[in-house]
Amino acid sequence: MPDIQLDFLGDLKRTHDCGALRLEHEGQRVLLMGWVHRRRDLGGVIFIHLRDREGTSQLVFRGESFPEPHARAEDLRSEYVIGVTGIVEKRSADTINPNLPTGEVEVVVDKIWIFNESKTPPFPMEDTVDVSEDARLKYRYVDLRRPRMQRNIILRSKMSFAVREHLYGQGFLELETPFLTKSTPEGSRDFLVPSRINPGTFYALPQSPQIFKQLFMVAGYDKYFQIVRCLRDEDLRADRQLEFTQIDLEVSFPQQNDLFAAVEPLVQKMCACAGFDIPAPFPRLTYVEAMDRYGSDKPDTRVPQLYRVEDCFANTDLPIGTLPCVAITLPGTGAPSRKERDEMKAFGNERGLRVFDDAKRLDRDYADAMAKVRTRTGAGENDLLILAGWAAPEAKGARPHETVLKACGALRMFAAQMFNDRHQLLDPKVFQWLWVTDFPMFEWDDEDERWVAAHHPFCSVPDSDMDKLESDPANCRALSYDLVMNGNELASGSIRIHRRDIQSKVFKALGLSDEEARAKFGFLLDALEYGAPPHGGMALGLDRIVMLLAGEPSIREVIPFPKTAKGTDVMSDSPSPVSDKQLRELGIALRKPH
Repeated sequence: MPDIQLDFLGDLKRTHDCGALRLEHEGQRVLLMGWVHRRRDLGGVIFIHLRDREGTSQLVFRGESFPEPHARAEDLRSEYVIGVTGIVEKRSADTINPNLPTGEVEVVVDKIWIFNESKTPPFPMEDTVDVSEDARLKYRYVDLRRPRMQRNIILRSKMSFAVREHLYGQGFLELETPFLTKSTPEGSRDFLVPSRINPGTFYALPQSPQIFKQLFMVAGYDKYFQIVRCLRDEDLRADRQLEFTQIDLEVSFPQQNDLFAAVEPLVQKMCACAGFDIPAPFPRLTYVEAMDRYGSDKPDTRVPQLYRVEDCFANTDLPIGTLPCVAITLPGTGAPSRKERDEMKAFGNERGLRVFDDAKRLDRDYADAMAKVRTRTGAGENDLLILAGWAAPEAKGARPHETVLKACGALRMFAAQMFNDRHQLLDPKVFQWLWVTDFPMFEWDDEDERWVAAHHPFCSVPDSDMDKLESDPANCRALSYDLVMNGNELASGSIRIHRRDIQSKVFKALGLSDEEARAKFGFLLDALEYGAPPHGGMALGLDRIVMLLAGEPSIREVIPFPKTAKGTDVMSDSPSPVSDKQLRELGIALRKPH
């Protein structure tokens, strides 16, 4: 870096942001501050693009008119931090930059302050330059200056404000819950924090504020919300981080429809922050309907539904067995190639499906049955039409037909992605929201050979299903619901159990003895005996919603300081070892890895 004189800020104060200047400011004297984004030296004239979070303005340093600032501008390099004063001038017609909101004007600089230098950045500030993720995360403080990242983080901030504004207007109170709490057996793996004051004991970091927000209802606060950090020690993927943020809310005395009515306008306002207008109320499907039509409990409804067609082949020799057989259709794809048919068949076979991919042969050999299929699905000659059924006589699982439908649903989405370039069904700017309701209360865990909660063990059940808690857990429903958009689960909630006797029954169905339930959830069970009102709520995944509305492929693009896929922070070199002294204070000894 050149040896240059640096300046202090003193009492200087900006008159405008770098993205604010327009023709109406022509002739005004302004003071701007920001980062040098781009520099062009034409000898007697130097052009600088000055950038801050609001945008970019062009600066002009003319050596003949203002030799001192021109001379100092010769030392400027990318990402130097400067301030300037000058007069706003209209640019000539042939030099207007239509790509900049400020592109009709420029600032003729008569004074400059250089507040700080910068090493050559590890990568350019342009969005169009491809940079490895490791480099971006190592120098995240630089990466966050790039226009794309600033758009994402500013969008996140605007959406958080919109959430608070809306919920305050609906009578919700923003209340906090503790970060050091008790480890409980349900859900993902906890992050544990050793207690120095109470050696040999541990806190857990919250996977969600579930129990505490219920306690707020017991305490009579009626409507609670929180934009809260949650932590889960689980494997990472594109839409999952160890630390994540959810919009958490809870209401006393609600009907399910009350919660939907509170959340739908909230989602509309969040979408409006990103420039999208979405209609409400959102469609609704029961879990059974979602599985039957889409083979998924978080269906992407941009893609045509599945059609159950086993009845169409009831009197034929097509080998489909007694389990569901579905027709998968996609409009306007044309006839698939041999390679595409083979790929679909291989994908289905890996998941236990027998795929009938030759529609022409099916039309020939099973004319009457296929006529019924085409009538039911509306599939024309130029549309993809394949059939899929289970290859084995039986399917595993507590609900075998769902095993088949899930595999068919996966094949449906595989085909949609394969043919998306021919007929764009998966348009990232089309957002289709819907509620999925009436989930199963329990799922069977093959490894532990027991029932586990499908959502969590605090969901209530319909009055009509109360006896199924013990007699028929496979068919017991929960008063739970998810908010889904384009195949992504973005919110989940339920009407909660507010009675001690019912909560005890659920714990018993989950295989928890009275002693275990008492040890893990004693304070909640006690609270339910002190006038707990009927209550319910949900949590929305802020990171995922921002990711989808910003058109990003990963939540790492909308979280300021995320972890890598291996759970590390390469910028701060975390996680890292701690000193023996710290371990001794905590009473912890480390085992050597095998």
